[in-house]
Amino acid sequence: MNNTQVRSLSGTLFLIIITGSLLWSPVIFGLVMLFSILIMTKEFLSISFKNSYKTTTFISLVGSFTIYLLFFLYYYNSIDIKFFWLISLPFTGMFISILYEKEKGTNNNNQSFKNSYNENYLKTGFILIAPLYIALPFSLTNTILFDTVGNYMPNILLSMFIILWSSDVGAYLFGITFGQKNGHKLFPSISPKKSWEGFFGGLISALITGIILYYIKIISFSIVHIVALSTIIFIFGVFGDLVESLFKRNFGVKDSGNIMPGHGGLLDRFDSALLAFPMAIAYLKIFELI
Repeated sequence: MNNTQVRSLSGTLFLIIITGSLLWSPVIFGLVMLFSILIMTKEFLSISFKNSYKTTTFISLVGSFTIYLLFFLYYYNSIDIKFFWLISLPFTGMFISILYEKEKGTNNNNQSFKNSYNENYLKTGFILIAPLYIALPFSLTNTILFDTVGNYMPNILLSMFIILWSSDVGAYLFGITFGQKNGHKLFPSISPKKSWEGFFGGLISALITGIILYYIKIISFSIVHIVALSTIIFIFGVFGDLVESLFKRNFGVKDSGNIMPGHGGLLDRFDSALLAFPMAIAYLKIFELI
């Protein structure tokens, strides 16, 4: 198979797993998201730590795991809110563990140890960023997956995924058709292939998809809120993509991983959602739509 076929096949499998698990049951979807969050956290730390700092990476993974699991269990009405204090354990452990980490090959002379600690200090931000950047946005989705008594309501999150994915397709098609050769670059210093033509194509696709979801009654907000929500998801999805591109460019990495043939890592697939979903959920909560 050529690269396009491989990319299409793995992309289709990804969509089936996400949508299928979301519609199947909350527990299955929760397990899928836990696995995805752990993979994305590992990808993020593998890039930023270059596969060193094994203990700190493990504790950061525990932090991501704990954040999502506590949100899921709380909104699933399985645990008391007091258990959220458990989050303090892995976050405290992350900062303590960095004291004992050192780069491979560091010897015992004072200058070498000093350089090692300097390096550790510079990298402490990544251990905190990873769970907040990756686990927290998807943890927040639990606030719209369940009602106040724990009933499962997947339609809103499913709609958000559909709007996001359709905007990606629209941006790609418009970008290839109108922006590839003579288009106007959106952010050339970070993502040279993105164009304003693709941007507006993605926006149009997001709005059309949102309106279709409204008329087939997948979501029941007013048309004004649908337009606003679709716009928020698209715009912050673009920012999410650019933020991850900047992160990879800083470390000279093309893909975050290789778990998805033709696409790269899971972080490459979920990057748009990491900023789009928290902003969309904030909109829903502020206007008391759920």
